[in-house]
Amino acid sequence: MGATAPNTIVFAIRGPIARTDLAGLCHRVCTLLNESDAATVVCDMHGVEPDAVTVDALSRLQLTARRLRCRVRLRHASEELLELVDFMGLTDVLPDR
Repeated sequence: MGATAPNTIVFAIRGPIARTDLAGLCHRVCTLLNESDAATVVCDMHGVEPDAVTVDALSRLQLTARRLRCRVRLRHASEELLELVDFMGLTDVLPDR
């Protein structure tokens, strides 16, 4: 695995993700971004189940990051999760690199 750029935060998401987790997840990422000079949040998705709630969470994280002039990238997303993101038409919104 290559080195992470200094203006990047790596944030591990562990599942399963419930709808009740969404606000707290966005709040944590927002706090991390506000406390740093990061331009990118890399979400480590290792082992996270591919479902609509996960894609919803990632979309909300991207929206939160963009409001702070940042972006979200996915790392270790399963092929199934990437296919679901693609199926939902969000490949451009949630890139996996």
